[in-house]
Amino acid sequence: MLEISKKSNLLEQNSYKYSLQDVAEPNLYREVYTYSEVPKMPFNHRRVPMNMPEEIWITDTSLRDGQQSVEPYSVEQIVEIYKLLSKLGGPYGIVRQTEMFVYSKKDREAIEKCMDLGLKFPEITTWIRASKEDFKLVKDLGIRETGILVSCSDYHIFKKLGKTRKQAMEGYLATVADAFEAGVMPRCHLEDITRADFYGFVVPFVNELMKMSRDAKIPVKIRACDTMGYGVPYSEVALPRSVPGIIYGLQHYSDVPSEMLEWHGHNDFYKSVANATAAWLYGASAVNCSLLGIGERTGNVPLEAMVFEYASLRGSLDGMDTTVITEIADFFKNEIGYKIPPMTPFIGRNFNVTKAGIHADGLLKDEEIYNIFDTDKILNRPAAVMISKTSGLAGIAYWINQNYGLKGDKVIGKRDELVLKLKEWIDKEYEDGRQTALSNDELEEKINELTNGKGLA
Repeated sequence: MLEISKKSNLLEQNSYKYSLQDVAEPNLYREVYTYSEVPKMPFNHRRVPMNMPEEIWITDTSLRDGQQSVEPYSVEQIVEIYKLLSKLGGPYGIVRQTEMFVYSKKDREAIEKCMDLGLKFPEITTWIRASKEDFKLVKDLGIRETGILVSCSDYHIFKKLGKTRKQAMEGYLATVADAFEAGVMPRCHLEDITRADFYGFVVPFVNELMKMSRDAKIPVKIRACDTMGYGVPYSEVALPRSVPGIIYGLQHYSDVPSEMLEWHGHNDFYKSVANATAAWLYGASAVNCSLLGIGERTGNVPLEAMVFEYASLRGSLDGMDTTVITEIADFFKNEIGYKIPPMTPFIGRNFNVTKAGIHADGLLKDEEIYNIFDTDKILNRPAAVMISKTSGLAGIAYWINQNYGLKGDKVIGKRDELVLKLKEWIDKEYEDGRQTALSNDELEEKINELTNGKGLA
């Protein structure tokens, strides 16, 4: 049958409806996932159109998936993280939602304290076990949306749940019916979608969810979960690994609106950010992230990374306050005790720090030469240098100017007598066998010595 598509406004064939394929044996995609080898990346050269939604946003899982991989946060820490998320997301709520547990008394206390703040964004949602008791608990707390786990690959259906596809699907649909009965909007987490039979299970299942949603007049959100990080962003890769193919398919074959479609990825193959961006580009309004990328195994999509992806794609931060990213990093480091790897983009100690003398010489002349953007303005983190055996005169001069905040006619050049003396001392340190970079305290102490205790303050 030919019908006018509401998405493309063109005549399209709409004659085939995908039905559940209740197979006797699991489809484990062994030609792709051999387990004893690196997963293969087959291409079928089928392209799907980019379809960036009118609105895109970020959702947060720092207090759910992120918290599962670290020491549990205290109530006070959860409340502070929630406030920082709100401040980062800005007045338009680009950080739209955050999800929390409701299992323990502490979980519920944290939710209530966050709700008492009266902040519009991020909206608090939950993640629960699929039971009537938990749905009632969510409803009683005044929360309108909750996540429900609906594993969709045969790895999970056959091997973990010990069910057939039909049994799994019937159980999931019954759970969603319970959510509707409680008046709660379900967010269905399609776990392990990048190893799932897309046309044999995912599409028929989501079609039933959409039908139930229309009948109940309650929206259903679909979260496509790349649980093991197998997804790839390239447009001509075959399913089930194709992120563009998954997002396109959920829209084209299951009529999931962009605003009800969300991507949740992991970073096992270093593709979490690229995959999340692809999800936006091909039709998902939401990407689910965690602050600092903290999450199971290699972590989730780093929320701070998607802030910059958003700005790159939209040409604007739309009210997001990026200086809060540095506040967040300081909070995790100083208050929670989380050790941030030094090379981590935007938040690591060495993010905009150079040790190379030739780079420092460029920074001294014009920091734009070796800094990715105005990190002082955007992140409240000026470009810096670390003094080591390769820093050179320029590096030393730059460090002095930055460390002591020297401006205008007080700026020290690389031929200044103090710089030359400091360079002579540094060279001697490394000639005597030193291997590590010099600390700020060591350099300040030496400067005090060379200036007869006057320093440069």
